[in-house]
Amino acid sequence: MIKIKNLTKTFGTQNSLDNISLELNKEDRVIIMGQNGAGKTTLIRSILGQYIPTSGDIEVSGFNPFKNRVDTISKIGFVPQLPPPIKLTVEELINFAVKSSNIDKDEIVELCSKMDLDIKSHFRKIFFKLSGGMKQKLLIAIAIAKRPEIFIFDEPTANLDPKGRESFYEIIKEYSKNRLTIFISHRIEEVSNMVNRKIELDLGKVVLDEKI
Repeated sequence: MIKIKNLTKTFGTQNSLDNISLELNKEDRVIIMGQNGAGKTTLIRSILGQYIPTSGDIEVSGFNPFKNRVDTISKIGFVPQLPPPIKLTVEELINFAVKSSNIDKDEIVELCSKMDLDIKSHFRKIFFKLSGGMKQKLLIAIAIAKRPEIFIFDEPTANLDPKGRESFYEIIKEYSKNRLTIFISHRIEEVSNMVNRKIELDLGKVVLDEKI
């Protein structure tokens, strides 16, 4: 579903990604690990089409993510580590997601409820004024309700309390079937019973890629 061949991304004189080749397939449940500066964020932004490769190629479900950004994003449900400072109200954000990605609004509300968040009571609030945990739960609910081919979660439980983390992983177990799921995380103990592949980056290179 994601094919990466000889991908290099250079900023100035520094290689953030150094000749990476990977194939990530349907039903892979992958954890990507590495220290800060290892290249994890650059890799994800390249997959999302936010960065143009210095050299090499990426395909996401047959699309070039930079040249075919809209088609690529339609295939991916992405939750960033740091929620963006969206100035829409919660209801406006949900309505935008519903219209742009053909999402069921009731499903977003239900998924939030499963994570112990009554999102309807916050509809009139500005998104960026919500607590970190509320933002994360809403973005997770939107990404899952999109029912994409590929999930990418960048430290998805960083702002969640223990109960929220548990609920998140229960939901993902249900929704990740027949999909490619990628976790960017330092918490391998949390996802060890969910993932079947571990990839480790260091200084822009793949130093470990193993089935687990």
